[in-house]
Amino acid sequence: MIEAVVFDVGKVLVEWERDLPFRRLIPDATQRAWFMETVIPLSWHGQHDAGRAADEMIAERSAMFPDHAHLIEAWLSHFNETIPGPVPGSEEIVEELAAHGVPLYAITNFGADTWAGFRPTYPLFDRFRDIVVSGDEKLAKPDPAIYALAEARFGHAPASMLFVDDSLPNVESARACGWHAHHFNGAETLRAELIERGLIA
Repeated sequence: MIEAVVFDVGKVLVEWERDLPFRRLIPDATQRAWFMETVIPLSWHGQHDAGRAADEMIAERSAMFPDHAHLIEAWLSHFNETIPGPVPGSEEIVEELAAHGVPLYAITNFGADTWAGFRPTYPLFDRFRDIVVSGDEKLAKPDPAIYALAEARFGHAPASMLFVDDSLPNVESARACGWHAHHFNGAETLRAELIERGLIA
């Protein structure tokens, strides 16, 4: 019996295109690819998700690549541009679940600084009773510790929660912790599972 649904944020509720602002700031595709892969690689961004402060990261990286300091700073100042809008169909699912009285929560790998700037722009999060943000907790998926923290915070047993994430390692980790989990690849298949489980009509 599922009592609550727990969502990931990026690529489940909202789109995320990390290079989107840099398509404008670095028009040349080859130079942009080099910058994204070498100067601000995804592994570096992941440090922010895991709890490292953005100003510290920017200062360190700017010392390594001084000619690109202004662009490294843009990683933070233009972050909201990397989120062009909602994932099609996901907002409607959240609203339907809320209308059916299903408790809603989220666990997201998101830096504390970028979350503080993005959260106020997206009122759909008002539907959620609690959101565990990796950058605030200094724990990131798929670490089992973040699921244990969420379980304690949300007040539901793992076996009574359905976790929705686009990352298979995150889904597998949640399942290993006793959660039900849905590997998200679009709102249509998620909707079908929610209907099958009797959570929405």
